[in-house]
Amino acid sequence: MTQDRGLFVCDAALLLERGKGVRFPVIAFGHPATGFVVRYDGKPFAYLNRCAHVPIELDWSQGDFFESSGLYLMCATHGAVYEPATGRCAGGPCRGGKLRPIAVHEHEGGIWWQPDAMVRAPAEGHAA
Repeated sequence: MTQDRGLFVCDAALLLERGKGVRFPVIAFGHPATGFVVRYDGKPFAYLNRCAHVPIELDWSQGDFFESSGLYLMCATHGAVYEPATGRCAGGPCRGGKLRPIAVHEHEGGIWWQPDAMVRAPAEGHAA
């Protein structure tokens, strides 16, 4: 980790356009959780892995966040769909909801995330 870059998530090459996402451990609002990052329109986007409808993880198998068309992120439990670039609810039971964004950027072949006041890094050795 460096202060400038944030916390390393993965090699950028692992994020394929509208492909599998990469999960990473976080502490969200004081509790162990996961974040995830996906690539959409050539850019990485990261969110807390928690549906706005019911606070459960979105992916139906690890890293599978996009629905079949690749246009939306989808909660596997109740079918809520979200816009990948904004996290806004686009349909389903998440009405008016939004995924909690996590600041992320691509730098020198890596994907890095930046903790904030509500979503921070877990203690060393902790796995979410």
